[in-house]
This record gives sequence, C-alpha cells and structure tokens, in this order.
Amino acid sequence: MYYEDVFNQLNNKKVRYLVVGGIAVNLYGVPRATMDLGLMVETSKTNLSKLIAVLEELGYKPKVPAKASELADPKKRKIWREEKHMIVFSFIHLQLPYQQIDIFLDNPMDFEEASRARYLTTAKRIKIPLLSIDHLIKLKKDLGREQDLADVEALEKVKAVLKEKSSGEEKG
Repeated sequence: MYYEDVFNQLNNKKVRYLVVGGIAVNLYGVPRATMDLGLMVETSKTNLSKLIAVLEELGYKPKVPAKASELADPKKRKIWREEKHMIVFSFIHLQLPYQQIDIFLDNPMDFEEASRARYLTTAKRIKIPLLSIDHLIKLKKDLGREQDLADVEALEKVKAVLKEKSSGEEKG
C-alpha cells in the first residue's frame, strides 16, 4: 500500500488528520485509480508543524516554490487562497514523484465535527482515520467535479450496503 510509512509516522507523532479524496473512496471499498493522498488536518500551528516534520523526514517537499514551514502560517495560507486560488498545498516525494500528498489550506468543514464522526479503518495493521462516509459524500458533492460526482454515486451504494448489513445484524 502506498503511504503506509506516512500513516505510521503521522500516527506515531500524533498528528490530527483525516484521509479524504480518492484514497478514502478506495478504503471504503470503491475501486478507483488514484495516486495522490488527500488529507484534511487540524490547522493549529503545533499540529501543522508536526505534519510538516513527518513529511520532510520521509522525503516529501512542497510541489510549489515555497517553504514547507509556511503551511503552518495562517496569513500565508490566506494569501495562497486569495491570490493564488490554491485549495490544497501539495507535497511530492523526491524519489517517488508519483506519490503526492494534498493538504487542504482551508478545511471544507469543521475539523472537530468531522473528526468526531470519522471512520477508523485498518490496513496492514495501520489505523487510518477516514472522513466519515456522510462527510465524504458531502465534500464530493460540494466539489462537484465529474470524478467527485461519480465517487458520490459509488459511495451512496456502499452506504446502502453498510446500512443493509447493520440492519440485518440487528434482526439476527
């Protein structure tokens, strides 16, 4: 699995994050081609500094000409959003350039609420916090791109199956 070292280190350093995007869709059981890892993180300076330290330690560098440390500066994030129309700050791995990590500059929803509702999955014994299926559906509807809308359709089917399974377990 791509990114297992990232998940391990984020967890070890107690970075507060949620997996969003295509990887989250995959982890909910929907097969979909994707390489980038989308993250929504708690945006305190302390948490972002831990995130940056982990990514730099693992060989990731900003994709744009900027210092990684600037991600922890709310004023800089505001400038990027307003002047550069950036939605995410991307990191790429220098030796594995197909590995890209996208961090929301401005979380599309309240992080605390999303974190309370998160779905914790396990892959290769690594705990991975996913944006809840309902929050992921909302996020993808709000983004509204063609791929996002296809993801919504697939996630709605997964949600129906999960609901059916839990309903069947209650009856048995």
